[in-house]
Amino acid sequence: MATFNYTVDTRPMAQEMTSVSRHVNGTTGAVVAMQTAVIIAEENAANHVCDNVTKGFYSLIRSQISQKAAKYKSDVDSHLMQLVQQKSALLSIKTRMQKDYNMIAGRYIKLFNGLNANLRQRVFELDKPTIDFAVKEVDKASNRVKYLTASIPIVQLESLSASQKIVASNVKYRGWDAIKSMRSFLFEMNNQKKLTDLILINDSRYTGTATVYIPIVICECNRDKADSNIEISVTSAELDNVAKSAIRNAVYTELQNIEWKQTMPNPDVKSDFIQLITSSSKSQRIKDTAMKLFLSANYQTI
Repeated sequence: MATFNYTVDTRPMAQEMTSVSRHVNGTTGAVVAMQTAVIIAEENAANHVCDNVTKGFYSLIRSQISQKAAKYKSDVDSHLMQLVQQKSALLSIKTRMQKDYNMIAGRYIKLFNGLNANLRQRVFELDKPTIDFAVKEVDKASNRVKYLTASIPIVQLESLSASQKIVASNVKYRGWDAIKSMRSFLFEMNNQKKLTDLILINDSRYTGTATVYIPIVICECNRDKADSNIEISVTSAELDNVAKSAIRNAVYTELQNIEWKQTMPNPDVKSDFIQLITSSSKSQRIKDTAMKLFLSANYQTI
């Protein structure tokens, strides 16, 4: 059997493998560099995302706080405006009530002064000679000694002592009258103090409960087209802020239970209105229209 021997040269293959190994090493270095770059890029991207998320969250919270602050400021401004309007309304009501009180008081003072003067004149006219004697002549006769005490006594020695005794007697009488008036004043003051102590309540002794009726004014008004306001006015006499707040809260609670019923106008109000219409200087047509509107109006009360 024939034998064949062949000699194969492997140097080119080895050289090629050496080149491949160098390329593989380069590729490994490139992969390592790329991995490092990817890690750095991912870290930068993560930091960028975290910074943006933190900034966005901060901006969102700040925006929400700003919106709530603006809303609360708007609510406070609206309540402040409402309080200012209520204050103006209360001041106008107070001013109007003061004017009405002064007008009514002046009217009644004038009326009673006229009645007093008229009654005095009528009483004096009942028996004019007696009244003139009691008012004019008796005063002159009673005060004759007082009127003559300042005159210089140019008389004889015998009558001078008598005149001095009269003057001294007059001074003693006036002093006694002053002491009597002072005694009467002090006696009346003492009686008044005792009566006042009996009437007034001593807080250290009074421990019971009592019912006190306090007048209030409920006013409903429309300040705009969309809303209607109800104002409650409470007197300031003998009441502190806690009591006034409790009264207002109780009234607000009972407002839903208040029922209005149809009623006729008060006869006194009707009489006064008719008197005003009658004494008015307007034309008859205006008077008839005003009377017609007054009679056709519907009145309601609680």
